[in-house]
Amino acid sequence: MRRWRTLAGAGGWALLLITTACGHASRTKAARTALDQNEPEKALELYNEELEVDSAKQLPADFDGDETLLVLDRSMVLQQLAQYELSSRDLEVADKRIELLDFTRSSTDDISRYLFSDDSGPYKAPPYEKLMINTMNMVNYLVRGDLNGGRVEARRFTVMQDYLKSSSSDQAVLLGAGSYLAGFIFEKSNEPQTALRYYDEALQYGSFPTLNAAIGRLAKKAGYRTPRLQAAIDQAASQAQDTEAAEAEVLVVLNYGRVPAKVALRLPIGLALTRASGAVSPSDARRANELAAQGLVTWINFPTLDKPRGGHRSAQVKLNSRAQALDAVAIDKLAIEAWKEGEGALIASAITRMISRVVAGQVARSVGGDDGVGVLLSLVTQASMTAADTPDTRSWATLPARIALARFRVPAGTHVVTMQVGAQTVERKLKLEPGGWTAINLTLLSQ
Repeated sequence: MRRWRTLAGAGGWALLLITTACGHASRTKAARTALDQNEPEKALELYNEELEVDSAKQLPADFDGDETLLVLDRSMVLQQLAQYELSSRDLEVADKRIELLDFTRSSTDDISRYLFSDDSGPYKAPPYEKLMINTMNMVNYLVRGDLNGGRVEARRFTVMQDYLKSSSSDQAVLLGAGSYLAGFIFEKSNEPQTALRYYDEALQYGSFPTLNAAIGRLAKKAGYRTPRLQAAIDQAASQAQDTEAAEAEVLVVLNYGRVPAKVALRLPIGLALTRASGAVSPSDARRANELAAQGLVTWINFPTLDKPRGGHRSAQVKLNSRAQALDAVAIDKLAIEAWKEGEGALIASAITRMISRVVAGQVARSVGGDDGVGVLLSLVTQASMTAADTPDTRSWATLPARIALARFRVPAGTHVVTMQVGAQTVERKLKLEPGGWTAINLTLLSQ
C-alpha cells in the first residue's frame, strides 16, 4: 500500500504542476492588462510585486529567474511615468544581464531545452530587442540633457550593431531610429563628422526626411559623404533654410503602443507538423505521425504572438498649433518578422520534446510492468515532463510598437509643443535659449 500511496502522491504532484504551471506571460498578464487600460502606476506596482521589491528604486535581490526581463519591462513603464533616471538604470542592468545570457550557452542548457522546455534555458534576446535597449536609453539621456551618458549609450549601440553585422544576422540592420538618435547626440556634442556617419547609417535602414536640414548644416562643417548623404544635402539646399543665429532646436520622440507579447498556445500535432515541415527531422516527423495515429498525442505546447497593442493609432506633433513632419519606425513589424523567421525551429523543438515525453512514459511502463503500477508510473513520468514543458513566452513585452521622431528649429523664446497619440494629448511649454536644444518624450504603452 505504501508504494501505491507514494506513486499516487507523485501523480497528484505532477497533475498539480500541470494545472498550476505558468510561463512568463502569465506572470506579467496583470501588469500588461493595466497598461492596456492606461494605468501605468498600477502596472509599475505589479512589476515591483513580481520582482519582490517595495519600490522602483530597488532592484531584485537576485537574477536567477525571469528578473532580467521583468526589470526590462519595468524600464519602459518608468519611462512612461517620466522617471527617466530609474528607467536608465533598469535598461543598463538588463542590458548587461541579457548580453551574458545571449552569448553564454552550456550543454546543460541545450539538453534541458531539447528534452523539456523552451523556457528552461537562459533567455536569448532577438537582435531588435538588444538594439532597442540602447535606443530607448538614448531617449532617457537626451530628455535629461545628458550628452555624456548619451554618447556612452550610442557607442554601446554601435558595438552591438557591429557585432550583429559581423555575425551575418538577418535582423542586424534594422534600427534606423537608434542611428538617428545617436547622430543627434553627436551633432549636439559638436562632432559633425561622427554625426554624419550615424545619419548616413539611419538613411541606410529607412527614410528620414526630417534629417535633411540637419545633414545640410553638418555638411558645411564636415567632409564625410555618401550618395545617401548627398541626396539629403541636395534636398536641403532646395528648401528654404532659416539660419537665424538665435535659433534653438527641439527633438520630439513619441513611443507608443506595444509589440505583440508571446502567449502560450496548444497547437494540434497535424498543424504543427505542417508548419514545421522545413525544420523538423524526417525521423521525428515519422515518429510524431505514428504516435498521433495511436492516439498518444494530439497537440504540443507552443508559444505564439499575441496581437500588437496601440501601434495602429495616429500620432501628431504640433509646434505652436502648427503640425510638424514625423518620421516613424514600426518596431512591432520587426518583432513579427523576427518571430516568423524562427517559428519553424521552435515548433520542431516542441515536437521533439513531445516525442521524448511519450517515449519516457513507455520506458517507465516497461520498467513498472503492465499492471496498474506500470501504468501509473508511465502517467507520472509523462505528467512530470509535461508539467516542466511550459512554452517559452519570454519577451520584452513593454517595448513600444512605434517610434515617431520630429525635430524642428525655432527662434529662442517660449514655445508650446503638443503631442497627440490617438485620443490622448499632452502639451509641453518650452523656454529655449539662443543656440540651445531640448529633447522631449511621450511614451504611451496603452492599447
